[in-house]
Amino acid sequence: MNKSTDSYLRELIEHFCRRDDLSTDDPYDIWKTTLGLRVKDLYNSHRRLGLLPAGTLALYDNFLNNSSRWLYRRQEYPIVRAFAALCLINLYSATHEEQLLKEARSHLNWLLIHSCTGYSGPCWGLGFTNAVSRNLVYSANIPFSTMTPYPLEAFIAYEKATESHEFDSAVQGIWQFFDRDIQVMEEDEEILATSYAPFQDRTVTNAISYTMYSYAVCLSYVSSYTDRIRTRIRKLYTYIRRHQQPDGSWLYAPQSGSFIDCFHSCIVLKNLIKTDAIIELPGSQSVIRAGYSYLLGALLDKEHFLFRRFSVKNKPGLVKFDLYDNAEVLNLAFLLGDYQLAQKLLYSIRKHFCRGLNIYSQIDLTGALRNKNTLRWAAMPFLYAASNLL
Repeated sequence: MNKSTDSYLRELIEHFCRRDDLSTDDPYDIWKTTLGLRVKDLYNSHRRLGLLPAGTLALYDNFLNNSSRWLYRRQEYPIVRAFAALCLINLYSATHEEQLLKEARSHLNWLLIHSCTGYSGPCWGLGFTNAVSRNLVYSANIPFSTMTPYPLEAFIAYEKATESHEFDSAVQGIWQFFDRDIQVMEEDEEILATSYAPFQDRTVTNAISYTMYSYAVCLSYVSSYTDRIRTRIRKLYTYIRRHQQPDGSWLYAPQSGSFIDCFHSCIVLKNLIKTDAIIELPGSQSVIRAGYSYLLGALLDKEHFLFRRFSVKNKPGLVKFDLYDNAEVLNLAFLLGDYQLAQKLLYSIRKHFCRGLNIYSQIDLTGALRNKNTLRWAAMPFLYAASNLL
């Protein structure tokens, strides 16, 4: 990475991550309004009847209200705080500026204060009501197996950087959340599939991979449960491996009617890589190679050198390229040591999504940039991936 790129990335990270207030606009803002929730519920319950009002709101949000954001409310998100802490810890590794660790610690303390309540340990979700399907609506206090690993990773990264045990109890509590609150959806002698949230809601491939990785990083913190954890990791891995398709892809959910997209595919792969670095997953290298090859073959737009949103869709959309997809590929390329692709993709992300100190999260079908500085989706995932390259 050349000096100008290095300096620019540091400036971006400091600009966004060193703030006390990380409240942000979000691509879901329209669907968090009272009207948006009603329309989404109508669409989930009666797709044909709800298609027109859902489409109208999507067009309004994308073309008329994307810049002014009239009637939307900025919000703090736990995953943003976690990513900000991780970015600052990575920046500290490059600069050794002690103040960065103090600011990272402030983000971590915010997370502990704003954990979801009523569970076995610290845990986090979206922080807003999310209607997923006709019979599944998550409230703002519902934690997810897909969100909680980011604070977990940030607590552990901070302890490694400071050579401290300040957040040991938080990590042990998070393990209790995964072990006691996340539910078994399917299990036999060889496989295990776990829930997305702390009840028997749905089986989602990337959520299972997050649970597997979370068990792995907690191993050294709950040593008396080593055998149980290793058994669960093996079973979760076997489930993921068995549901990889012959072309190397994974469906978002192993039920019919699902989709295959870029960033969730990357998440499965990164969790396999990071888990295997802690506890060996037999045959994982061939699983990872096949998955990575699928991404490069099915989702890379070689003309723009950006990764597309979907290879298999289950509903229409207005997005041509999404920063989240490309941020996760950038992170994945770093983990795999594919630095040639990482550098080329980083250049392309900067060219297409960045304008000075502003980061846009989406390019729509007209080629216009949308969602300026929406930190959750997906400025922070990009900054974290880029911080690994510093």
